[in-house]
Amino acid sequence: MTAPIRLAIVDDHRMLLSALTEWIRNAASDIDMVVAVPTWPELITHEAFPVDVVLLDLDLKDNIPVSLKINTLKTAGVKVVLMSTYSEPNLVRDSLAAGALGYLVKSEDASMIVEAIRAASQGDSFVSAELDLAINGAEVGGSPKLSAQERRVMALYGAGEPVKAVAFQLSISEETAKSYLKRIREKYRVAGFDVGTKVALRKRAIEDGILVGTEIPRDDL
Repeated sequence: MTAPIRLAIVDDHRMLLSALTEWIRNAASDIDMVVAVPTWPELITHEAFPVDVVLLDLDLKDNIPVSLKINTLKTAGVKVVLMSTYSEPNLVRDSLAAGALGYLVKSEDASMIVEAIRAASQGDSFVSAELDLAINGAEVGGSPKLSAQERRVMALYGAGEPVKAVAFQLSISEETAKSYLKRIREKYRVAGFDVGTKVALRKRAIEDGILVGTEIPRDDL
């Protein structure tokens, strides 16, 4: 059984911090909320630190460069997902270049937080499909950019493997595998492609060179 992801949240808006903490605890059995604090010093001095993933507010008013925070966390073996009120592509690029694995705008759907945490725990990058389209400059009608793990999930699932088998082969939880599939479908939707069925997803995987094959799988999801 895969160990739960040990998560810390740092956000100086205490109401949001409390709401996020409660929501994640109720929404994801594979995530263990171990730290929820409003300041950076409280995180790095917490008895439970280091954790697996930190959900970090980019807009903390502490005058500590975010690049320094990310580097500190990386040195401790901690994966970083940033939250911000801003969605400028350059800010997203700079954050990812500094070593963050995820970037979420606070106005986005809360369910994306869990997906980003799961992705980061696997060392995979995560930004919303809309932000991904903006920072990579892709046009509608062009294939979206998938991460290496997303390509692996798409190849296995498109080849006919059930979600449980995909999760087993990639050493991830079934919920994480489902999150990847949801994200893949969302990326293609934003790019103008409907891959809502298993057959459509397989066809797209073959056309994009992710999968080679001729058999059509049973459409069971």
